[in-house]
Amino acid sequence: MRDTNASPSKRSVKRLRKKNSLDADPSLYQTIALKLILFIFIVYVYGLISSIVNLPDTDNNGVLYNVRKGINILSSDGHPENDTALVPNNGDYDQEVVDRFEIPVAVWPVPRTNQQKDQWITLPHPGDEAMTVTLPPFWSSPIHNYELMSREKAMAIGTCVEADASGNYQRGDKCPVHQRTIFLAIASYRDWQCKHTVTSIFDRAKHPERIRVAVVDQIVHGDEICDEPIHETCDALPDQAICKYANQIDVYQMDAPLAVGPVFARHIGHRQYRGEYYAMQSDAHVSFTQDWDVDIIEQLEATTDEMAVLTTYLTDVVGSIDEQTGKSLRRTRPIMCNTDYEGGVQGKHLRHLSQPEQLPPKDLTMPQLEPWWAAGFSFSRGHFVVNVPYDFYQPMIFQGEEMSIGIRGFTIGYDYFAPQRSVCFHHYATLNKDRVNVPHFWENTKKYKGTGVKAMARLLGIVHMNPETPRSEWSHVEEDIYGIGNVRTPDKFYETFGIDVVRKTAKKNLCQFVAGGRMHRNFMKYLRPDGMGIDYSDITFKHKG
Repeated sequence: MRDTNASPSKRSVKRLRKKNSLDADPSLYQTIALKLILFIFIVYVYGLISSIVNLPDTDNNGVLYNVRKGINILSSDGHPENDTALVPNNGDYDQEVVDRFEIPVAVWPVPRTNQQKDQWITLPHPGDEAMTVTLPPFWSSPIHNYELMSREKAMAIGTCVEADASGNYQRGDKCPVHQRTIFLAIASYRDWQCKHTVTSIFDRAKHPERIRVAVVDQIVHGDEICDEPIHETCDALPDQAICKYANQIDVYQMDAPLAVGPVFARHIGHRQYRGEYYAMQSDAHVSFTQDWDVDIIEQLEATTDEMAVLTTYLTDVVGSIDEQTGKSLRRTRPIMCNTDYEGGVQGKHLRHLSQPEQLPPKDLTMPQLEPWWAAGFSFSRGHFVVNVPYDFYQPMIFQGEEMSIGIRGFTIGYDYFAPQRSVCFHHYATLNKDRVNVPHFWENTKKYKGTGVKAMARLLGIVHMNPETPRSEWSHVEEDIYGIGNVRTPDKFYETFGIDVVRKTAKKNLCQFVAGGRMHRNFMKYLRPDGMGIDYSDITFKHKG
């Protein structure tokens, strides 16, 4: 048996002494410390280099260009560095906007983007990558950061006609209501009536000085141009609206053969937004009512919902406006609630059907909550077009654009309301013979054959509407810009409003729940106390048909 009390051998003692001598050697600690410092330094340098690579580059005009995303972001003053006449003094609130919320500084009036082509960027054409298009930069990337925006952050978006004492135009809700600016985007395809729409916008506004119209005019040689006056030249009749407010009309003119549908055209329109307080979208063949700007703002503010979007299909103009007073002759208005699946070469997808038009419920004194968004008319706070920009990668899409914007907006926290009163009316071809022969972008279908199928797969994939299609089969490029939010899920929308994305069915009779006001009464109880949208986590309703 081993004697545990025996003295260690000479060899053991030698090994022990050698170990102790190593432990006592300070050079060993120095070596270890130097290696550790070197390792930390390498990690730091690697992180620094990675950060620099991902930072936006700055060109000679002070424009930020994000290499990974391939988009421009305006410099903090929103203008070329030599445009000092329009740059406000840097007050505390402006600096807070830039530093805390990473939102560009905005000003009023806004230089036309077509006068700043040195800031434009060139990208592959979405319908044919062998061609390129040159576009204005976005004013800002989405600011929702996959969470519910704070009210303070939302108020950082929106200019006032007049600056405060420090020269700041972004005054939030401190801006008097009549001075809050309006951005109005119009996509026009070879439409002779576009100039009439623009004229109506300014002629019938109570405060035309606060309106900025952005037109994407897709034309061929010989077509009427949207920003040319209706009658005489501006030299002959300078008081025409298009002449008088020429600096507030921002036209992006494009050769019609490059057009690939309303999504691309309206995408360009969203790029023309420059921080206005309100954002609006309409078709190019619309007539407005007298003092429409005051009326629609009153309606939006009546919701007390900062995330409200007033939207609907418009009523036909025939018999709708008193041509002497410019006032509406109608008391009814449409509401968005009738939607179903349809098939086609692009696959099964949802599309809006004819919508019911009726008097608003007598007990409601504000716009009425509805589930769906409509492209033909939309009015909201400006941050809606910042957070939910039209997808650059959806060429040749017509039916489906409203599902894309509507459901993406829902996931970011936006709520849709039918206006209580119509402030504009649509010129439909069925009742307006002059519109029967107006061309459509479909005349370019052969040129861009097949692109719509891929675009629809992406559209449906982003909003979780094609679970049968592997994610690897559709493009995810720049999904951080054109994707969904994290306030609500698409699945919550589908289960609430009776959409089965597997069987491709929509439960019937949703309008009975929506149009009569039950949706509004039941859901508005869950509007957050700070007005930042309805909290759907507390809503258990599921439409059963």
